[in-house]
Amino acid sequence: MQTIALDPVDRRLLHALQIEPRASWNALARVVGVDARTLARRWARLDAEGVAWITGHTMRGQTALIEIECDLPGIRGVIDELSHDPAVFVLDSSAGSRDLLALVRAADLSALATYSIDRLARLPGVRAIRTHVMNEMLLDASSWRLRELTPAQLALMPQPGAPRARSARQVADDVEEAILAALWADGRTPVAEIAERSGISPQRISDGIAIMRQDGTLRLRTDIARAASGWPVYAWYFVEAPSRVLEAAKGTITTVPEVRLAFTTASRYNLVLAVWLRRLSDVNRFEIALENAMTGARIADRAVVLRIEKHLSRIVGPETLAVGPA
Repeated sequence: MQTIALDPVDRRLLHALQIEPRASWNALARVVGVDARTLARRWARLDAEGVAWITGHTMRGQTALIEIECDLPGIRGVIDELSHDPAVFVLDSSAGSRDLLALVRAADLSALATYSIDRLARLPGVRAIRTHVMNEMLLDASSWRLRELTPAQLALMPQPGAPRARSARQVADDVEEAILAALWADGRTPVAEIAERSGISPQRISDGIAIMRQDGTLRLRTDIARAASGWPVYAWYFVEAPSRVLEAAKGTITTVPEVRLAFTTASRYNLVLAVWLRRLSDVNRFEIALENAMTGARIADRAVVLRIEKHLSRIVGPETLAVGPA
């Protein structure tokens, strides 16, 4: 994987979009120190090249991390099938005792069981699966930051628009569906464009986005290709920890800059972490530091990601760039 060098303006722009993915270019111009038209052009280039992309997705439902073992001749077919499966929102090819790691979301536990048994387990090429049901999300990658903006620049960042006082308290199903469909493909899709596609008024779409962001139904995130992030190594850690140790460590885990995703599970491993690192040698160093910080915990397994196959709404290529819609 070749490193992609971004100039300081690109990095400041991406940091700003990580904080507020739908901020206007005029608002971001004050933060980044470049005019709005230039920012719009830069974002269009970064998006078109697959260096970064913005996705809106719902947090509803039951999430699980599924380890998948494949027959060697069938791995490619399994990857191709799952890369276009809407239930799978992350798919990684990994080293270690599994071939693939898939983050899957279903409506509830029953739907997750149906998906695992009737869909995954019957897929040609799949030899075995192990499902780790997510209990509690401690940290999600939408909070990971490049850390390029100064405190003074951060103070200028616009906040998401709050719902209007006169707006409905609940979002109608048709409005929610229109918003989620549009923002899944492009988290910066303008309100007017969503309204035109759906036949719903711009005001209802605008109100719906504000309400869904406030109540947590809608999560927006800006993702950056690892090759451009400065953190090119990606690994999963599977941790066994006594409950008291895990409870005490929850706050600490969320402040570790390398951690992109952290959640507790109802399985043999009660804590799972996805981590970005500077160098491959940091895999062991991070493991030592984690066990020192969580006395009594044991890292029972780990997996270095060889290649990201799918990340949210994008198919990801060998150089970690987005190469097309999922």
